[in-house]
This record gives sequence, structure tokens and C-alpha cells, in this order.
Amino acid sequence: MKVLVLSSLAFSLVNFRGKLLEEMRKAGHEVVAVAPDDDPGVRARLEKIGAEYRTVAMARTGTNVFSDLGTIWRYVKLLREERPDVVVAYTQKPIIYGGIACRIAGVKRFYALMSGLGYLFSEAASDRRMLKRVFCQLYRSGLKGAKRIFVFNSDDRSDMIAAKIVDRSSPVFEVPGSGVDLDRFVRAPLPHGPLHFLMIGRLMRDKGVWEYAAAAAMIASRHPDVRFSLIGRPEPENPTGLGDADLARLRKDFPVEVIDETDDVPSFLAKCHVFVLPTYYREGLPRTILEALAVGRAVISTDTPGCRDAVTDGGNGFLVPPRDAKGLAEAMEKLVCDRERVKRMGDRSRELAETVYDVRKVNALLMKEMDLIGHSPEQVDTLDKPSTGGMKSPAAIEGAA
Repeated sequence: MKVLVLSSLAFSLVNFRGKLLEEMRKAGHEVVAVAPDDDPGVRARLEKIGAEYRTVAMARTGTNVFSDLGTIWRYVKLLREERPDVVVAYTQKPIIYGGIACRIAGVKRFYALMSGLGYLFSEAASDRRMLKRVFCQLYRSGLKGAKRIFVFNSDDRSDMIAAKIVDRSSPVFEVPGSGVDLDRFVRAPLPHGPLHFLMIGRLMRDKGVWEYAAAAAMIASRHPDVRFSLIGRPEPENPTGLGDADLARLRKDFPVEVIDETDDVPSFLAKCHVFVLPTYYREGLPRTILEALAVGRAVISTDTPGCRDAVTDGGNGFLVPPRDAKGLAEAMEKLVCDRERVKRMGDRSRELAETVYDVRKVNALLMKEMDLIGHSPEQVDTLDKPSTGGMKSPAAIEGAA
């Protein structure tokens, strides 16, 4: 079969979906990956696994109606040219406009990977109710007729029903995120030296950057040897993105080392003791948390959708209220004063990564639910391993610990 995969950013095709595309190729399917930007590096990596690459112009952000109508018709043109048997879309615009285009072009098998409801479902957008209403109507239109709607956490289905994006009969299916590659993110021993906290995330207010900075200042006033690092990508076009002045203030007024976005995430995780993500953005299931679990790190995050699926409070980390720098600092303090607890929590994190979030198990489940399973030796070997349906939940693992 020919499978067309729609995305909003070329890099995400190899960074987030690369292993899934590989599994599709191993199953004998023809794979065509689509993004708005022509990235030669991504094109080369896709060619290496035998996937083709196409570009379709799209405004990743913004709400210009005429621009978005153009995206729909460009998708329709592509679908009529490629004549795929299956279309898989992820992120908002590819799901919405890809789903509409599939109905126009007569493609029957459309699957949506809902990696999170995003900005309009977060507290930061509480004053944009009209835009959210329009967005929900668009999502409902895009998902109409989808064979499967995959969600990454235990909250999204109920919130989508409440927002009337789907109804209770819609084919919504929960999977444990996009998984994590345990061959790349290997278990690493805790480093020697002062305790080191690390946050990785887009540089946006609702990712909890300022709460992390404030908590770091509180801890540093009592424990000056403790280290704090932040790795992130600036997103000035985002409504809550940090600007140059914000970054200058962050570097000047807080004890946080700000590091540019990197492809070498595993080595930075291996050099830290505790991973922190104090987000109040509407996440799906943060990939960075899964990567921290795989390396074997305790995680401090917020008691919000997605985050609470991967972190059990007091088990493999701590959950704190969103927007609460003081509560975050208190959780961090508990680990500053108890290095043995840091290790125990890290051990439980790695166990979760192996039993629940292994990308091979997640992809086997996705392939099965999309009826794309082949009969190659590699895929048979993956399916012979315990399936996602038989995985322990984080709560079950903590209960057995």
C-alpha cells in the first residue's frame, strides 16, 4: 500500500516519526512524507530508509482564511497525484486540512495522531474563546470520517467530547505517546558532583520557563552549589514565546545556564540528575519526559494532562501545581537533600520507559490499529514481544514497587 504522512515541520518527520516511517517501510509499504519546508537533511534521511519526500506550502502559524484554503487545495492536488491508500496526519493544520482534503479527494483511510490539544486549550488562551470555538469546528470537520483518532493521554478524549470536536461514538484510541527510542536514549549512571537540574522545552511562558527560573533562584539561595540548565528553541512567533529581552533577563537575573537547542539531547540528559518540566501548556505526552525516563532520571513536572500520565507523584518523580514556583522549589529541595531518592526514582523511570513507552511497542500498536502490519522478520519479532495492550500502567508499576 501507499501511505502518505502529513506533517507541519520537516524535522519532526525524522525526529518524532522516523521509527514509525521505518516500520511502514519494513512492512513493505510505499511511504511518502510531506511537510511545508524543504529540508535537504531530512530529505536525505528519509531517502536512506526508502521514503519519498514532498513539500506542500503551509503557514504553520496564523489564521489567514485564504492561506489555509490554499493549503486544502494543495493537499487535494497532492492526493490526486499520489493516489495513496492511507493518509496519516499529525499536528493541528495537517489533521484539519488533511482530513478535509481526504474527503474531497475520496481517500477513505485517514488516521489522525493527536499529539496534544495545544495553545487554545491552555490557560494562556482563556481570553480567546471565539477563536477556540472556530478551531473546534475546524477540528470536528477535519476528523469527520477518520478511521482512528489516536490520543496520547487519558484526558484528551473527554476534553474533545466536551468541546464537541468528537462524540462518544468516535473512534478515539489512546496510545502511550510517540514512544522513545531505547537504543538512542540508553540508561546512564548518575554523574558525580553537585546536583544538576535540567529543563528542555520550547522557550515559551506556558512551558513554565519563568517558574523554573524562580524556583532555581530559591534553591540557589540555600544551596549555591546546585546547577540549573535550560535547553530550548526560541519561538518569537508564538503568542507566549520569549523574546530577546526575556532571554537577556533570564541570563542576567537567574542562576540558569541557557543552552541553544541541540540534537544531542541524550548526552545532556546523561549529565543531569533530575529533569524538570513545569509546563502549563496543553501537552499531549511530552517527548522530553519520555526521553528523561529512558535515561533513568527522576522527573518533576506539573499535575496536568500528559505529564501526569508519565510521572507518578512520589514514585518516579513529583507532580506540582502549574504556575507554582514555590511548590516547584519545594519538590526540587526534596531531591537536593536526598540523593538516594534521586536514584530510586530514576530506576523507576527507566522501568516505565522499558515496559510502557518503548517506541517499538508503541509503533507495533499503531501499525496494528491502522491495519498496516506486514510479515517481515523484524515486524514479527516486534509483535512477539509484549504488546502495548499488555503493558503495565505507571500506577501499576508504582503499586508493585
